[in-house]
Amino acid sequence: MGQKLTSEQAKLYKRIDEILWEDWDPIGVNDYENVRDEYQSYVPKAFRLAIEDYEVFELANYLNRIATESMGLQSNLEHCTEIAELIKLARNEIYKPSAL
Repeated sequence: MGQKLTSEQAKLYKRIDEILWEDWDPIGVNDYENVRDEYQSYVPKAFRLAIEDYEVFELANYLNRIATESMGLQSNLEHCTEIAELIKLARNEIYKPSAL
């Protein structure tokens, strides 16, 4: 990230990282702490999509595209939609954007 995050943003960023690790985990590695960073490269874009208040389907498509195109897995848009909903819920609970 190029700029310093506010405390709310940092909390949301961390929560998205946790969601991807604990709940999304498309390759089933979250039992192995030595690969805890496996999905961290996907957090910045998921965070940006959340902060910019993209729709659930856009977040889900992003996650599904990673799983299918980057990981070579079969599409599981339903699961990715559930994860996107968790991310949106976290965003709405944690992040309160300042009024312009």
